Amino acid sequence: MVYQRLDASRTYCSSDGRILLSGVIPIQALQGNPFSDFSIAERKQWAVQRQTTEEEDIAYCLLGLCEVSMPPIYGEGKEAALKRLQMTVKEFSKDSSKPKDLEDNVVPFIVPFDRNPNFTGRKSQLAQLEEKLFKGGQTTKVAVTGLGGVGKTQLLLELVYRIRDKYKNCSTIWIPVTNIESLHQAYLGVARQLGIADCEEDKADLKRLVQGYLSKESAGQWLLVFDNADDINMWIAEAGSEPGSGRLIEYLPRSEQGCIVFTSRDRKTAVKLAHQNIVDVPEMDEEIATQLLQKCLINSDLLNSGSDTKALLEELTYLPLAIVQAAAYINANEITFTDYLLLLEDQEEEVIDLLSEEFEDDGRYDSVKNPVATTWLISFEQIRHRDPLAANYLSFMCCIDPKDIPQSLLPPGPSRKKEIEAIGTLNAYSFITKRPADLALDLHRLVHLSMRNWLRKEKLLAHSTKGVITRLQEVFPDEDHKNRSVWRTYLPHARYVLESNLVDKDWQSRMDLVWRYGMCLYEDGRWNEAEAAITEVLEIEKRDLGADHLDTLTSIANLASTYRSQGRWDDAEELEVQVMETSKTKLGADHPDTLTSMANLAFTWKEQGRDKEAMKLMEECVMLQTRIIGTNHPYTLSSRTTLLGWQTEELEIDALVNKDLDV
Repeated sequence: MVYQRLDASRTYCSSDGRILLSGVIPIQALQGNPFSDFSIAERKQWAVQRQTTEEEDIAYCLLGLCEVSMPPIYGEGKEAALKRLQMTVKEFSKDSSKPKDLEDNVVPFIVPFDRNPNFTGRKSQLAQLEEKLFKGGQTTKVAVTGLGGVGKTQLLLELVYRIRDKYKNCSTIWIPVTNIESLHQAYLGVARQLGIADCEEDKADLKRLVQGYLSKESAGQWLLVFDNADDINMWIAEAGSEPGSGRLIEYLPRSEQGCIVFTSRDRKTAVKLAHQNIVDVPEMDEEIATQLLQKCLINSDLLNSGSDTKALLEELTYLPLAIVQAAAYINANEITFTDYLLLLEDQEEEVIDLLSEEFEDDGRYDSVKNPVATTWLISFEQIRHRDPLAANYLSFMCCIDPKDIPQSLLPPGPSRKKEIEAIGTLNAYSFITKRPADLALDLHRLVHLSMRNWLRKEKLLAHSTKGVITRLQEVFPDEDHKNRSVWRTYLPHARYVLESNLVDKDWQSRMDLVWRYGMCLYEDGRWNEAEAAITEVLEIEKRDLGADHLDTLTSIANLASTYRSQGRWDDAEELEVQVMETSKTKLGADHPDTLTSMANLAFTWKEQGRDKEAMKLMEECVMLQTRIIGTNHPYTLSSRTTLLGWQTEELEIDALVNKDLDV
């Protein structure tokens, strides 16, 4: 190592009267006075002007001055070397009062992020965490869980900085558990900064070394954070034969002075790791979300439009990650909330493109994707491997309306137990929320959008949509009023999948579903929506079956009924005449279906004010029905009752007219 030559030509006097040589080293030290006469901080200052070829040597050159020894680890960096030196000084000191001037600095604070100046709210969750920590008597374990992007990492980041301020002698260690490689690198960095011997050995079991270090009473008070502990297999999978390949849960240190906090998207994993000590992180409320948005914006005047602010936050589901991303985009492009809202109203693919925008975030790992559109893909991959039925349910729900999904609509699983566990998995990842009163589920809207994007990229969206149509065709009932409560819950989901236009419109299963969907809408009095569905089926039938096919005639008759309900009498008449004439030709004048078409046309003429023509046609209809299907048939009774009413009405009108004439 190379050191800068000290200039001995000048002398100075320190504030305590000591003579300093070259402005750095006191003459008393050079004259042989013991180093113990000088504080550790003073001795460190003797080397401040030194320059070294290796950055770590600025720490190693102090070993003799501090009267300690430790192995050099080139490559660990200057800061890590200085922290190891501080720890070594503390361990070698027989009188703990001597290095008190370094006490605050000696305590390791191994955290990868600076404090977040935009951290907002979460008072309740912070209070819960602080209440659970450092209870004493055993190692405290707590898990923080919530939807990806809801702010678990930021909550823990604020917590560790508060702990550092509150507990001056508490060591803090932060380990990301995003994957095996990042875990190994984190443990290596921690072992180096703690000054653990043998950590550089090729076959060193780093996790065991760190566990042993923290389990000693000499380690003092500590807080250990495992961030992104989402994959349960990393914690409880069977151990391998290689050093350090054991179950991660077996490497957790034990100390009455220690606390371990996990963050996890998966509530099931959180419960396995921390049992009942769970802190849930919900989405923000409007007030706190507004404060976060304000902190992230360059132009805070944008918040002056309260309605736009409220609309934007609702669209972003009050999700912190989505809010920060939106603010970054708004800042970069100097646009208004209205502009951003218009982008969110664009086509699904365009919205995904917007939500896929990368943005700078000092509080997230370099290896982890920032955008909202990709943040849940990690969770989805974990679900696919751990619970295939849950993954199937998620793919299924992405193809229907995300709100109020009846559990009866989901495809059956291998067993009821598997179905319950699959729904539990999706709930554990906060992808869904349960509506216990009516056994329905809500899928998070942005998760719905992101998973549709994943299915589209994997070329699975059309396949999943086809599966949904098949399932709906199986469970969607006919329009009988007894089924009203069932088909009313299925209607929004049928509409969503039918409007997606991802499968062949001529596919028979889809046509059958469109027909039932349209007829249920008709029975529910939703004439305009019913018209669109019935017309779609009719056009396909005309093309494929012909205008005079019986199925086509049925569709025409139903469309005419819809027109009547809408008050479009002329349109209804045109179709009913067509049905009646075609039925006479195809089925015969006395066929029941022909008679029904006659009765329908009579009703239309009556509504048009063509009373005489309507009465005559209804009389003919009643006569034919009596002869062909019988006097007591419901259709005959209905037509006869209608005719009698019309005749009574006519007599009453005639009586009133005659009375007026007499007067």
